[in-house]
Amino acid sequence: MSDGVAILGSTGSIGCSTLQVLARQRERFRVVALTAHSNAELLDRQAAEWQPAYVGLVNGGKRGSGPGTRGSGTSCLVEAATHPDVRIVVNGIVGAAGLEATLAALRAGKRVALANKETLVMAGELVTRAAREGGGEIVPVDSEHSAVLQCLAGRSPAELARLMLTASGGPFRTWTRDRIAAATVTEALQHPTWKMGKKITVDSATLVNKALEVIEAHFLFGLRYDAVEVVVHPQSVVHAFVEFVDGSVLAQVGFPTMELPILYALTHPARVPDAGTRRFDPVAAGSLTFEAVRAETYPAYGLGRAAAASGGTAPAAFNAANEVAVELFLEGSIRFGRIAETIARVLDAWRPADAGTLDAVLDADAEARRRAREAACS
Repeated sequence: MSDGVAILGSTGSIGCSTLQVLARQRERFRVVALTAHSNAELLDRQAAEWQPAYVGLVNGGKRGSGPGTRGSGTSCLVEAATHPDVRIVVNGIVGAAGLEATLAALRAGKRVALANKETLVMAGELVTRAAREGGGEIVPVDSEHSAVLQCLAGRSPAELARLMLTASGGPFRTWTRDRIAAATVTEALQHPTWKMGKKITVDSATLVNKALEVIEAHFLFGLRYDAVEVVVHPQSVVHAFVEFVDGSVLAQVGFPTMELPILYALTHPARVPDAGTRRFDPVAAGSLTFEAVRAETYPAYGLGRAAAASGGTAPAAFNAANEVAVELFLEGSIRFGRIAETIARVLDAWRPADAGTLDAVLDADAEARRRAREAACS
């Protein structure tokens, strides 16, 4: 019998890639629920093709027609994630909005294929506890964390010594600091190797995405922060290195595509045939290079690691401040250089509190957003 899948954020980059994967795996999976933020037109087209039992639109009311239940508002995310016919929830929502649906799915015993890294950054303790208590499972969709998971197959956690996540370096890797600070939105969205949504593309340009991934790896793999490193790898062919206690190192490689980690998150730990992705060719890959992360080029990355070390609600504050700053940058209200400056101003005055409850995390998120808007506009 095929496994039921819910896709949260089905009209976004991860959601559309997931549907492309599922189109090649129809005998193994069926789409039970789809949700989108506001793209009602594309959501209706997806619903017409896949005939899900549940369709939800967060912003825009109950739209569309056809079979299945229609939901609206933020509650539709939880309704889709906990639908009784769903076994796997693909969370491709951008930002903090994906947290409550992730918690609900894990408490209901679902597998969460997690592309929403902000969920673990904001509330890693809550999320891992929900998985333990509810019997749910977190399987990462990020290419780097998927690479680590694949390298760890069949290994004991005690054998793991260190992770090295790779970063492309984004479009500004070779730019001067002054030039980076004045970068335009168009320039920031010209990612050299990956095609992604606007927010994560800007996060790649600031390297905030890697700070978020370091925090995510800490919770996914139970490592200290000083055992999770980042190296710049412009070709985006090696997705992660995993070092074991004996000094051996494994790496997972492949041409840049999100479809492979999505497929593995759906089938883990099994592998299934799939003819839809480009096969790896080392000659075509060419020369591979690696560089250290330069602090002066990516100041926001250092701020994220410092927030991780502070613990408590500091990672949630870092994430919230970044989301606000990126939103303001994309709408043209602040320059690129103000993203890191805004995050720094919020964190400089932040006093981390315990993040052991959802209310504490959500309160921290709201307060950090308020402070970020004040900092960015002053």
